[in-house]
Amino acid sequence: MQISAEAIKALREQTSAGIMECKHALEETGGDLAAASSILKERGYAIAKKKENRVASEGLVECYIHTGGRIGALVEVNCESDFVARTPEFKELAHDLAMQVVGACPRYVSPEDVPEGEEFADEDCLLLQPFIKEPDKKVQDIVTETIAKVRENIKVRRFARFALGSDGQDE
Repeated sequence: MQISAEAIKALREQTSAGIMECKHALEETGGDLAAASSILKERGYAIAKKKENRVASEGLVECYIHTGGRIGALVEVNCESDFVARTPEFKELAHDLAMQVVGACPRYVSPEDVPEGEEFADEDCLLLQPFIKEPDKKVQDIVTETIAKVRENIKVRRFARFALGSDGQDE
């Protein structure tokens, strides 16, 4: 089956996958964009799974100050190379995570950070929260999608939330 350049472009814009990856996914699905998108998403999760044990010691610290300057956050996000840390996808992820910390007020990065024996809800862990820009996805899904795009392991190392007149945890 001949796959049109427009179909490849549409899938690429939707998924941010490579041109050849998009073409192969469309060929596998007979040109079905939704099915090809699903295939690419599954492949992205497989890529992220393979990379999860790789050392992520580069990255950046991103800040977000909410309008009015009364609430802000710093987030450390790590990747494998300084090259990826400078990409627009990585910078956007770091900024979105800082905005998530300001808006959703998590207490921990992940369930592994919760002290043993302490009760917690999904909303207490940044990676388990619904993503503020796409509530049907978890923050971990957004991180995984970025791993698939940049082809490197990404770890959210830590964050700090600041609010005038508080300890940063209420609001």
